[in-house]
Amino acid sequence: MTNFHFVHVTVDRTRQLVIASFVWLGLAAIAVFLFFFNPASPANQFFPKCPFRLVTGWQCPGCGSTRACYQLLHLHPIIAFKLNPLLVLTLPFIVYGFLGFTRSAVTGQPQRRLFIPPIYLWAWLALLIFFWIFRNTPWYPFVS
Repeated sequence: MTNFHFVHVTVDRTRQLVIASFVWLGLAAIAVFLFFFNPASPANQFFPKCPFRLVTGWQCPGCGSTRACYQLLHLHPIIAFKLNPLLVLTLPFIVYGFLGFTRSAVTGQPQRRLFIPPIYLWAWLALLIFFWIFRNTPWYPFVS
């Protein structure tokens, strides 16, 4: 047996549809924009810079995410993984969660919220901290 179980909650379908619609439209607009403008290109310097990197000179766990998303949109998953492996590994879980939210909004069925045992969330947090520390070291593959 597993410790995962689903928690059923009631939903306000209209509110969920509005939220899902705005998020999908926003993601589509960002994806189209990002598809045509390469964030790594010197001509496209209007993309926001990482404040943590500007202040400290070190990379945060999110550094490289915009460039990784650009590479994913152009179907280059290996390059995206090299830019930000944490994003590439976490993105399927985020997409799965939002697709479940959208399914619930469209069908009107209660959303099945997955209860994840705290040990898995602590493990993800430890992985995040490990990634944050070691991506700023001179050791391969974390050369900063």
